[in-house]
Amino acid sequence: MATQSFASFREFYPYYLGEHRHPVSRRLHFAGSCGVLLLALAAIVLRDARWLIAAPICGYGFAWVGHFFFEKNRPATFRHPLYSLMGDWMMFADVLRGRVRL
Repeated sequence: MATQSFASFREFYPYYLGEHRHPVSRRLHFAGSCGVLLLALAAIVLRDARWLIAAPICGYGFAWVGHFFFEKNRPATFRHPLYSLMGDWMMFADVLRGRVRL
């Protein structure tokens, strides 16, 4: 499969949203992002950076379950890691703004 290229994140984001059509997948992504934030907060409050080890496991774990079991596609992380990470947080913000529905 050829890797699709994007000139900018602005060009990538509609593709990213298209890879997240299933509402359960979006909910899992949102839950994973919330978990990442809570683990980062725990690391700060408890002054223990070991909590940060669990953050990517939580974030990617929830997201990948959404992709493999609900979207039935490969996460964009494998092809576009930076844009995918940016997309995760943009979609999270768009959910909070009401622009993307869970």
